[in-house]
Amino acid sequence: MNKLLKRSITGTLFVALIICSILWNRYIFIFVFLIINILCLEEFYKLVKSKDILPQKHLGIFIGAILFLSFAFASINLIPIKFLLLNLVLCSLVFIIELYSKSKNPFLNIAYTFLGIIYIVFPFALMNFFFNPGFIYNYSTYIFLLGFFVIIWVNDTFAYIFGNLFGKHKLFSRISPGKTWEGTFGGGIFAIVAAYLISYFYSEIFWYNWIVIALIIVIFGTFGDLIESLLKRSLNKKDSGRILPGHGGLLDRFDSVFGSAPPVFIYIILIS
Repeated sequence: MNKLLKRSITGTLFVALIICSILWNRYIFIFVFLIINILCLEEFYKLVKSKDILPQKHLGIFIGAILFLSFAFASINLIPIKFLLLNLVLCSLVFIIELYSKSKNPFLNIAYTFLGIIYIVFPFALMNFFFNPGFIYNYSTYIFLLGFFVIIWVNDTFAYIFGNLFGKHKLFSRISPGKTWEGTFGGGIFAIVAAYLISYFYSEIFWYNWIVIALIIVIFGTFGDLIESLLKRSLNKKDSGRILPGHGGLLDRFDSVFGSAPPVFIYIILIS
């Protein structure tokens, strides 16, 4: 199959899955992203594993799943938000188990185990609160979360198009030789336009706040992409995995989310 066709089909199905999980209901979103969390962590631990690095994969995936679910249940008022502190108790198990592992590099293993959780699960977990960006009791809407993803996709798509058509000046050649300033600015302009249009569908957040959110996504999403490229380069890997034909791994598809979800969450709190 033609590589471009394979990439297009995979990308369409991937976007359709995300959109359907958001539009269907919050429980479907929680289920879909719980699976995505598990697959991303599996991919991450496989990526970093070597003779010197032996992360606690199974425990890391278990803690990641509990962390994501606890945030999800707190966001829909199924559990008190203070219960999130119990995740700290789970995290202590990583240190305790490493005591008995007889590993040559115990703290390196601990570090990479936690890195997977912090890097992947925490941003996904925060997105559960995007259904209620104003933190209003018993309120829920899919539009903000959908808008968040639409801005990311618009930014990525037009950055790719502008980079291919007009890219001459490298953004960060040491880390990602394919990224250019022209692509970054092109993606950013269309992301701002998309944010302004989204403001008509979700007027609870003023249009200028949507534009700020778009800028946050463009800036931190780009850094998220570069950080994931830095991770792969440091490990001498081209792709994070092969689960998505024509696209590589799941980490490659969510790198912008990992970078932008936490600062967008913080901005929502500040304007609420």
